[in-house]
Amino acid sequence: MKILLDACVPRPLRNFLPVHTVRTAQEMGWGKLKNGDLLKAAETEFDAFLTSDQSLKYQQNIAGRKLAVLILPTNDWPALKQMGDKIAKAANLLKPGDFVELPRD
Repeated sequence: MKILLDACVPRPLRNFLPVHTVRTAQEMGWGKLKNGDLLKAAETEFDAFLTSDQSLKYQQNIAGRKLAVLILPTNDWPALKQMGDKIAKAANLLKPGDFVELPRD
């Protein structure tokens, strides 16, 4: 699966996703795109989008997208590092169009 990490997601998170092709918004040259434009761009090249933007579901129409979205509970690296296996498991289960919010442990 091709996964895009939002600009707000710490880059080391990719180490928990070794079976996937992981790129960051910055690596794609999309670091300055706002959510709607970023989701449109991501949908052309990626299967899933990982973000910690809790307001995404209120700001964007997620229904009908082929891109799976995984909302992380924080962008705090020490907290995400503790949740690495849980995040990897959730990412492995994503299917096109899924919208999944991980709760904070």
